[in-house]
Amino acid sequence: MELGQHISQRYNEELEDIRNKVLKMGGIVESRSENAIKSLLTRDTALAKSVIGSDTIVDLMEVDIDDDCIQMIARRQPAAGDLRLVFAVGKVITDLERIGDEAEKIASYAKKLAKKKAVGGMHAELAHLSELALQLLHDTLDAFARLDDQQAVTIITKSAKINQEFNSLSRLLITHMMEDSGNIKNVLRITWCARSLERIANYSVNISEHIVYLVKGKDIRHANIDEVLSEYFDDENHALEL
Repeated sequence: MELGQHISQRYNEELEDIRNKVLKMGGIVESRSENAIKSLLTRDTALAKSVIGSDTIVDLMEVDIDDDCIQMIARRQPAAGDLRLVFAVGKVITDLERIGDEAEKIASYAKKLAKKKAVGGMHAELAHLSELALQLLHDTLDAFARLDDQQAVTIITKSAKINQEFNSLSRLLITHMMEDSGNIKNVLRITWCARSLERIANYSVNISEHIVYLVKGKDIRHANIDEVLSEYFDDENHALEL
C-alpha cells in the first residue's frame, strides 16, 4: 500500500509528515528498548540511567503527533484510506508510548539489580525473551514503514511464542524463589522485567493489528486468527514459518 496522492501538494506533505513522525518516534522507542534491555543483561547502571532520563521526548512526540492528527481531521476532513491513516496513527503512537514506558521500567529495575548480586541460572532465558521481544518490535516498525499488512499478520501469529517463553521464564523464577528465599526481592525484579518484555511484544502485536486496519480497513483485534491467516496464506503452517 502507498499513501494516496491528492490535488493539494500540501495535503500530501502533511500526511507524509505524520507518518514520518511516527517512524521517528518508533525509532526512538526501539533504541530506548534496546538500551534498557542491554543495561539489564550487562548490569550497566550508566546506560540504565540514560534510558530513565529520556522518557520525556517520547511523551512530547506523542502529544505533537496527536495534535497533528486532530488538525488534519479539522482542516482536511480526510476520507477512506486517509482517515484510516489518521485513526491508526492515533492508536499506534499510544502503543509506542506504552512500549517506551515499559523500557523505562526495565531500566529502573536494571539500575537496582546492578547493585546486587547477580541472580544465576536464568540469564540465557532472559536474553532469549529479550531477543524475541526486540525482533517483534523491529519487524512491526518495518511493517508500518512499508505498510505491509502481510508482514503484520505474520507478526501477530508470533505472539503465542512470546507468551510461551514468558511462562517458561516465570516458572523458572518461581522455582528460584522457592529454593532461595533470601533473594526474593531481586527475583521479583527480574520477573517484572520479563513482564515488561512480554508487554513490549504485546504492544507490538497491537500495532500490527492497526497496520492491517490501515491497509485493509478491517479490524482484526478480536477476529479468529485462523480465519485471518486463511485470507493471507495458502496454509497456516506457511504463515507460522515466516
